Amino acid sequence: MKRYERDLLGYGATPPDARWPGGARVAISLVVNFEEGGENCLLHGDAASEGFLSEIPGAQPWEGMRHWNMESVYEYGARAGFWRLHRLLTERGVPATVYGVATALARAPAQVEAMQAAGWEIASHGLKWVEHRDMPPEEEARSIAEAIRLHREVTGAAPRGWYTGRCSMNTVRLAAETGQFDYISDSYADDLPYWAKIGARDQLIIPYTLDANDMRFATVAGFGQGADFEAYLRDSFDALHAEGAAGRPAMLSIGLHCRLIGRPGRIRALERFLDHALAHEDVWFARRIDIAHHWTATHPPQSGVRPSRMDLASFVAAFGGIYEHSPWVAERAHALELGPAHDGAAGVAAALARAFRAARHDERLAVLRAHPDLAGKLAAAKRLTPESTAEQASAGLDALTDAERTAFTRMNDAYTAKFGFPFIIAVRDHDKAGILAAFERRIGQDAETEFAEACRQVERIARLRLAAVLPE
Repeated sequence: MKRYERDLLGYGATPPDARWPGGARVAISLVVNFEEGGENCLLHGDAASEGFLSEIPGAQPWEGMRHWNMESVYEYGARAGFWRLHRLLTERGVPATVYGVATALARAPAQVEAMQAAGWEIASHGLKWVEHRDMPPEEEARSIAEAIRLHREVTGAAPRGWYTGRCSMNTVRLAAETGQFDYISDSYADDLPYWAKIGARDQLIIPYTLDANDMRFATVAGFGQGADFEAYLRDSFDALHAEGAAGRPAMLSIGLHCRLIGRPGRIRALERFLDHALAHEDVWFARRIDIAHHWTATHPPQSGVRPSRMDLASFVAAFGGIYEHSPWVAERAHALELGPAHDGAAGVAAALARAFRAARHDERLAVLRAHPDLAGKLAAAKRLTPESTAEQASAGLDALTDAERTAFTRMNDAYTAKFGFPFIIAVRDHDKAGILAAFERRIGQDAETEFAEACRQVERIARLRLAAVLPE
């Protein structure tokens, strides 16, 4: 078994209706990242100064040294930027979620008090605002536990949401394993919340954003002035609002940092965007915890068949009959690199088709020969598989007139004599007249062309059969 853990399908072409409160077309989640006082600094026991997300172009960590300019840039966020942002949001009555670094919150009692007075949610942004990519899992687990402990001590309640940001490949699993969080946001994979199976836990993931995020003021390919940020937010909102009007409501996350958007030259851009969004009545400004509670109540986790997680015996038992009397197709498909994208009808069909297409010519010919004639002797003797019986009945082939039966018998015999296998067609795609017309057309084709056509029809039959037993 080769299994691929990443989910590259998600909700696919038909995402669920979010059913936001009040019939809102868009849910807007404003996130205030409070990191100031939790960044890399020798005073915090770190080996170097901070080098990430500041006003200093090309900043790099200074090993073993404090960086006065970097420290003061971060201090601006706590001292001035936070309060400017706080005034803007509270004056407009717009709720927010804070991603609070626990050590930063501990160093900012006045700001924490203001967050709580405003009714903002304070989620956890980890213990310290540092990289976790090289951190051993055991150490990161201890860091998560300490972040929860300190967060509770500082705010009076344990966090219900988690976002590390500078995370490792272990972060989401470790956070989920605590059983602590109503949601985790270390993902940028969707415009809607989604459930992830992590061990035995169904963990809600509320994706965050790196594009609708003021951090791009501090990156090379980013926003140069406030108007750039405003235009990007407006376009994002307008696109999602239009999609919501078309029956696909989604979520717009907006990432804010006190030391970045809190600057006078940028705050007006956020102000203008908020006024634009607030002018629409069908918008839900929500804290992420409110989105989590809504999603959990409206779209709880679903248990169902997960083909990519089946053992060989279970997989063959479920899908061994999809290709007529040819369980080897399912056996070989099971050995492919399957993952979450193969857990629906289209995914299993693709895996089976790959196994069939990769087979030898004689093996594929055997699959063709395993199919019954249309309205033939096996049908008359009621010896078809249940699938074939239902398929032929769907096109009315179980209720032929004497003349129609004679025509089918004549053409079946002529076709098999020429090609060496029965005429195969996905009858659910046709009526009797269409099937007879296809008979007439295809019997005139050369052997190579018709073999390829018959194989395509086998794959189509398999796809239709899977649609009846698996979700799309």
